[in-house]
Amino acid sequence: MSDHKKEIDQVTGVETTGHEWDGLKELNNPAPRWWIIVWVITIIWGIGYWIVYPAWPTLSGATEGTMGWTQFKELEESQAEIMARQNQYLGDFQKATDDQVLNDPKLYAFAKAGGAALFKTNCVMCHGSGAQGSIGFPNLTDDDWLWGGTIADIEQTLHYGIRSGHEKARQSQMPSFGRDELLSKPEIEEVVDYVLSFSSDKGADAKSKGAEIFANNCASCHGEKGTGGREFGAPNLTDAVWLYGDTREDVYKTVFYAHAGVMPFWDGKLSEDAIRQLAIYVHSLGGGEGKGAIKVEAEENVVPAGAPEEAEMPAQPAAGAPGFEPAAPAVDPSAENLEGGEAHPASDSTLAPETPEVKKEAEKTVNESKR
Repeated sequence: MSDHKKEIDQVTGVETTGHEWDGLKELNNPAPRWWIIVWVITIIWGIGYWIVYPAWPTLSGATEGTMGWTQFKELEESQAEIMARQNQYLGDFQKATDDQVLNDPKLYAFAKAGGAALFKTNCVMCHGSGAQGSIGFPNLTDDDWLWGGTIADIEQTLHYGIRSGHEKARQSQMPSFGRDELLSKPEIEEVVDYVLSFSSDKGADAKSKGAEIFANNCASCHGEKGTGGREFGAPNLTDAVWLYGDTREDVYKTVFYAHAGVMPFWDGKLSEDAIRQLAIYVHSLGGGEGKGAIKVEAEENVVPAGAPEEAEMPAQPAAGAPGFEPAAPAVDPSAENLEGGEAHPASDSTLAPETPEVKKEAEKTVNESKR
């Protein structure tokens, strides 16, 4: 470099650096002044950041900075803000009855938004993101309920589960007619045909051999007409809604081996408010019964426990079919007492309108809590 002689470019009049490639010479232009100013400012800002915020790593973590800021403090502050916003609704939500929530647009939107968030976190792995269910997992968007579709019924199921091990869980058990040799294979074939005939165009043949087998082994739970029994979770066999598959082979396997699906209990895992929000959300999906139901139900008549009317019983998985889960004769008294009874017909009151502004505000409050 010491031997380098200054050379001025004849075209621009700027000194060169002495570097040349294939006849192209590099000019020694200075950096733009604006760039130098920005560069100096960033250096000053960086030094200030090191002083104010935690930056330099140490054996115990990092320097705290003069502001004492940490991401944990920021999280606590943001959570406190979210909880304060939620408490504006939670107080009223806790005091309100289900009917009052359903008829208050803000509370109803708040409950549904909270329930939707809880559903995505806890329920979609079984029931699907759209709550449509799959083989062995109930569809929550139709009007087919094993234990009842009112908000109270749904809330109880969420609280204690089904065959979940909780002392108050809903209990039902279909016998394994084939595996336990309660019926012979030919008898199972006959009863499967009879069960499938319930939902066929021709209807059931009450004089068939399968009808006799059904009356002796299945009617105690599913009723003489196969319409099911909610007091112990026996599916309706007349509606062609099947939990474990609708083919003849599926139904045969159900009768032969039986199924005993388990729904976990959420009592003690989710708060009372969370379970109630989740129940209202599930009720709103399209199949909810009683007050607040999307479909206004006709007046229902009380019928014998062994043969409930179809209008009273939403579609239930058929007996002996995939989804057919008759309950054992002995019913858990604690679960039975908490059933909440049959759904009451909807009153003349209608749901309060849910405006886009109300829904957006409620969803924003709930979604922020997931951060």
